[in-house]
Amino acid sequence: MDFNVKKLACDAGVFFTRAVQFTEEKLGQAEKTELDPHLENLITRADCTKNWTEKILRQTEVLLQPNPIDHTGARIEEFIYDKLEKKLPSRTTNAELLGQYMLDAANEFGSGTPYGSTLITVGEYQKRLGTAEREFLQTSATTFLTPLRNFLEGDWRTISKERRILENRRLDLDICKARLKKAKQAEVKAALLSEEVDKAEHELRVAQTEFDRQAEVTRLLLEGISSTHLNHQRCLQDFAEAQATYYAQCHHYMHELQRELSRCANSVSGPHQSAACPNPVSAAFPSGPSSPGTIVPTSLSNKPKTLAMEQTQLPITGTRKAKVLYDYDAHDSSELSLLADELITVYTVPGMDPDWLVGERGNEKGKVPVTYLELLS
Repeated sequence: MDFNVKKLACDAGVFFTRAVQFTEEKLGQAEKTELDPHLENLITRADCTKNWTEKILRQTEVLLQPNPIDHTGARIEEFIYDKLEKKLPSRTTNAELLGQYMLDAANEFGSGTPYGSTLITVGEYQKRLGTAEREFLQTSATTFLTPLRNFLEGDWRTISKERRILENRRLDLDICKARLKKAKQAEVKAALLSEEVDKAEHELRVAQTEFDRQAEVTRLLLEGISSTHLNHQRCLQDFAEAQATYYAQCHHYMHELQRELSRCANSVSGPHQSAACPNPVSAAFPSGPSSPGTIVPTSLSNKPKTLAMEQTQLPITGTRKAKVLYDYDAHDSSELSLLADELITVYTVPGMDPDWLVGERGNEKGKVPVTYLELLS
């Protein structure tokens, strides 16, 4: 092995000297150069940012991936794909898996039976819920978790490295101060040559220069924490928007599922159950994955009360304008098909389901779901 023994011994000596200085400072036996108050405040603020970023990151990971075993495996898989510079494949969510089980069970029991038909209905909606969840997880990872990890694994490591260098420079400075002090005392007592004092003063000037330079470098890095806060603020807004979109999708899907199950239950109680509800999911989502159900209005998440609650405030004979949030295909002749962004007139009648309104567009009239509308004042 080829290495420089002299350099190794020198480095060991420096390390030992710094360790002695640090220990004596802790015991109150040596003086310590205090950092500039502004720099101290920046360091405190940076430490606080790092600590809370770690806590928020960990808890967000727990929120998005509650199972700690799955979470650990997911992080390892993500690390491997990152090192291989390959895109991480999308994982099947639990809701998607549940939905597939239900569809498989329906094939066993017969899709034409009431139980099989209900399994298909619930299974398809579970898969849609799972797809929405997967999209939410991917969006959250990209717009929120990744920036936080990048700060901890990138910027913070650089800051920590420069802070360690600054601490070493400070220790070297205080060591030089102590040497100069001892040299001056020895000069007075033993009338030593002034060369020792001059040497100590020169070493002190060099140490002071290096300390000041490193303090400036560290200060500039720490002041960049303000930019980190702004970036994390934007990430928080993106995360909240992703949550609002996801929960609005879930609300929409569950509302549709309840309506379909209610329709099926009413069909079962009638004489033509198999013809009345052969495949309710395909009726609710005639366009497949890109059906209107996948488009979620942000207004749903921004209103403090649901549209159904607003609807109950309509006078029985009064009318209001409503903006259609996304397309809706009528399921029978009693309903009115809708197009996103169009304006229609709506009103309610006594005894009507609060989740529905009567909508009018020109000479066309029919029931419309409240969740597809934004009521205008």
